[in-house]
Amino acid sequence: MFLLISSLLTAANVSRAEGNNTGKAGDVLLLLIPAAAYGTAFFLDDKGGKTQFYKSFLTNLGVTLALKFSVNKERPDQSGNDSFPSLHTSATFQSAAFIQKRYGWKYAIPAYAGATFVGYSRVYARKHYVEDVVAGAVIGILSSYYFTTPYKTVTVTPVAGNGFYGLTINKIW
Repeated sequence: MFLLISSLLTAANVSRAEGNNTGKAGDVLLLLIPAAAYGTAFFLDDKGGKTQFYKSFLTNLGVTLALKFSVNKERPDQSGNDSFPSLHTSATFQSAAFIQKRYGWKYAIPAYAGATFVGYSRVYARKHYVEDVVAGAVIGILSSYYFTTPYKTVTVTPVAGNGFYGLTINKIW
């Protein structure tokens, strides 16, 4: 959470320091939001979370790149034919959705705010059309929703055997 809030403040400062360079602030968040998502799983020693992040990140990357190079849509600034969908937006929304599904909404709100800013920055910088950004967000969210399960620190499992019935309780410390 600290890393994510620091990321948002850093991006805001980059934007102010460089004459409101919104595009560069979006580029900074492209790196920081996924780093915060994976970093959370890393620092919690959440092996399942790390695996789920890898799966959703790689799926998102594969789908986004496959569409980019098969759709061949020109960017608004005419700098290339890889406008659809936005990779910046898909990566940041994939990471925000991972945080939300794995660790909860209270941790995901800053990530979603940052991801939304990234989408805005891509349209503002004339790198994408609105539909490119929306498609990227949908791909990113769906990739995390498919692979990510909630992080549970306590699990209760019923146990039954030869005349024995009970519960096992596991707590991750």
